[in-house]
Amino acid sequence: MTASLPRADSVLLPKAPMTAPAPVPLRKPPYPPRGGDGFWSSARHAWNGLVHTVVHQPNMKVHVVSAILVALVGSGLPLGLAEKVTLIFCVLLVFFAEILNSALETLVDLATQEFDEKARVTKDAAAAAVLVLSIGSAVIFAALLVHNWETVLANGPRIERQVLFGIPLAGCAALLMRDRPRPWSQDAVAFTAGLLLAGVLAAWTTSIVFSAMTVGLLVLAVAAARERARARAAGTGTAGNRATKNPGAT
Repeated sequence: MTASLPRADSVLLPKAPMTAPAPVPLRKPPYPPRGGDGFWSSARHAWNGLVHTVVHQPNMKVHVVSAILVALVGSGLPLGLAEKVTLIFCVLLVFFAEILNSALETLVDLATQEFDEKARVTKDAAAAAVLVLSIGSAVIFAALLVHNWETVLANGPRIERQVLFGIPLAGCAALLMRDRPRPWSQDAVAFTAGLLLAGVLAAWTTSIVFSAMTVGLLVLAVAAARERARARAAGTGTAGNRATKNPGAT
């Protein structure tokens, strides 16, 4: 009798050693060039984001005008350091919330191309955060005025001067941010008039910080006017931006 050979399927063959796949190097996606990675480049991009928010968010225009009025109060009344810091902090908080709201709205529009209830809730919640901060800032502003009411009554001529020159200054900023086609010469006149009014008020200011804040907000308004004009010349104005927003997510 001959010995039977083992079946082919029962023969155990040695397994080849398993090796881990070679790591794939991560590469950045082909984003458009940003013009540098240094501090000043980052600051320029941040400034562009702030200007974009003023151009495309109507509520941000209201916040800018309100901030100018707050700066007029801070530069016209001899308030204490705590009151001045509180006013500046409230303004910055509202700006911060509105900028984040704008970024979140853009992100939701980018990720959602049709109606989505979760997208609507996300946008509504972000807008609610801005509303809460705005109402809180208004309450704090009123409380500071009530707490310093004797100071307000004792500085009647200062208040009259702030109203006389400050309201037209705020109007110049509002005109610069207004979303209407107009020649650049009108924006130049409005900006020049605003600077002159700010210079007059700076001569009697009680706070250099608030005076500088007023000028900075006026510069922001004229930058928004230039950006709006540039976008309109390129055919991508604010009206077109609002038209492309996802209506189901607002």
